[in-house]
Amino acid sequence: MEIRIGDRIISKQSGPYFIADIAANHDGDIDRAYRLIELAKEAGADAAKFQNFKAETIVSKKGFESLGSQLSHQSSWKKSVFDTYKDASLPDMWSEKLKKKCEEVGIEYMTSPYDFASVDLADRYVNAYKIGSGDITWPEILEHIAKKGKPVFLATGASDKEDVERAVRTIGKYHAQLVLMQCNTNYTASVSNFSYINLNVLRSYQEWYPECILGLSDHTFGHTTVLGAYALGARVFEKHFTDDNDREGPDHKFSMNPASWKQMVKACEELREALGDGIKRIEENEQDTVHIQRRALYLQRDLKQGDVIREEDLFPLRPVKEGAVLPYEKQRVLGKRIMQDVKKDTCLMWEDIEHDKR
Repeated sequence: MEIRIGDRIISKQSGPYFIADIAANHDGDIDRAYRLIELAKEAGADAAKFQNFKAETIVSKKGFESLGSQLSHQSSWKKSVFDTYKDASLPDMWSEKLKKKCEEVGIEYMTSPYDFASVDLADRYVNAYKIGSGDITWPEILEHIAKKGKPVFLATGASDKEDVERAVRTIGKYHAQLVLMQCNTNYTASVSNFSYINLNVLRSYQEWYPECILGLSDHTFGHTTVLGAYALGARVFEKHFTDDNDREGPDHKFSMNPASWKQMVKACEELREALGDGIKRIEENEQDTVHIQRRALYLQRDLKQGDVIREEDLFPLRPVKEGAVLPYEKQRVLGKRIMQDVKKDTCLMWEDIEHDKR
């Protein structure tokens, strides 16, 4: 299966598709959002992604206030959860402007909409939808998005097999254009998070949904997980993106920056080259090393024409020459006669041996 996003085709055979999740890193400034779009393009991202929501349709103010210390990464926020979401929400009028900016710089515009109205607003501007992990148990929003008939990128953080199966079934009732993304939703930027990313879930997804394109939505430092996921078959990668990891805000700390993003893209392209096509062969660039690294059978004494070749007459040494007798062919030459005089430390050639039936 393949999925078209704008002018890009994503398939199991394609190169990596990188989504720079700008999310709340615009810090409420549309000019910053514009600049981050430009930087994402320069760094090698294929899409610049935002998030469309209203605080009152994504979080309960009282609900979070009642949680007290049970706030995970949100406990470090200087404002309340509700106020932080309120500050991070995009004005509706930004969508068209951000879309135009993405078109101007040549990068795909994408967003994660978190309510029905935001889905309908985004539909005018996007070629695909990203669904955040937190909505995997909300069938109505999954259906509303799937009914738009556009490709869906589904993050599966903080969910189990039953949650994933339910979500895949729900979306699959409307179309099969699904990218299934492994994810871990701990945003604390702790090094210990590598122990929980569980990239081998991608193997399970490949087994359960062999037609699905796989991806990774990730919040760990660096790009180690991206390389691992690509090697396991993932082709879509989403990471947060900022220009400065020291800025105040909920997402800056664990985001990639232009320099680290470029490193990630370069490393992934190198990995893609290194993985190859899986066909075992002597590669073009190692043709010469075959001769200097492989061994052939060399004579350990002078042999005269008519002498019988004995095992103690032979020892495998480098280099090998075209037409030489190779170590695994030794039994075929033992007991045969030499057709001409051959000196010690000479590579034994098949043409030197009587009745060559090779």
